[in-house]
Amino acid sequence: MSVTSRTDWKRSRIRAGSQACDLRKTVADIVEATSQRINPGLTKARIVKLSVVIPAHNEANTIEPTVRRLCERLTADGISHEILVINDHSTDDTEDVLCRLCRTFSQMRYLNNPAAPGFGLAVRRGLETFTGDAVAVYMADASDRPEDLVAFFRTMVDEEVDCVFGSRFIEGGKVIDYPLPKLILNRIANHWIRLLFRLGYNDVTNAFKLYRRHVIEGVQPILSHHFNLTVELPLKAIIRGYSYSIVPNHWANRKAGESKLKIQEMGSRYLFIVLYCLMEKWLSRGDYHSQTTTVGAGFARRRQTKLGG
Repeated sequence: MSVTSRTDWKRSRIRAGSQACDLRKTVADIVEATSQRINPGLTKARIVKLSVVIPAHNEANTIEPTVRRLCERLTADGISHEILVINDHSTDDTEDVLCRLCRTFSQMRYLNNPAAPGFGLAVRRGLETFTGDAVAVYMADASDRPEDLVAFFRTMVDEEVDCVFGSRFIEGGKVIDYPLPKLILNRIANHWIRLLFRLGYNDVTNAFKLYRRHVIEGVQPILSHHFNLTVELPLKAIIRGYSYSIVPNHWANRKAGESKLKIQEMGSRYLFIVLYCLMEKWLSRGDYHSQTTTVGAGFARRRQTKLGG
């Protein structure tokens, strides 16, 4: 074979290889596009903006430091955000404080709860009107920590999960000044829920959690009017197949104001929502299961493997 013929042969091989690569890329693009049409949630949307919903009832003494610390930390960490406070029929100066905070922080706004008073109804108002790509439920009484919210956000982005659930009872978690009777009831209730639903997660009643927007849309309709919402949202998300990670968080008892959680009033409401979710798990035959999760969704990707009781 002459030098010219050998050169032409090599060039033809290179052209053929290039065409084969182009063909494989085209086929891959077609498969991806088809998959996206069939299941538009196959690839997680990038989280650009974080929303924080804070229900507030008579929190004039606590809401300002809570919002200030939150805004300062999220800004320092470069996280685009909105703070959405829902004023839940406060009779003190909470609304005056919120007006002042809105003038100070451009990323904050507040709405009045138009429904009946109730933690769950206030949170639901926030979940109907938040503008971010993901939303956290955060307490007005400064019991949650901004640095934990940053860790939740980073976990959601890095691990590409649908939800991030906080636990105060795994390695790295902590509770401060938790009243002993409430602590005992908390551990009994969470252990019971774990057994019923066969969960590894040991702090379902913890209100501090982070959800992508499509999860909030996917757990509708939300029924809870009160603190039982803190159980309804994660149980529905788990039952309906959304992926989640569990990370430790700290919780500190309020230093001012009065706790809004009344155990005597909430027992039957928690029981109702747990049984409601259990009925869905057992009897719905997957009718409400998510169709917009990634491969592997429904399996908890845990940062912490050492779960407490």
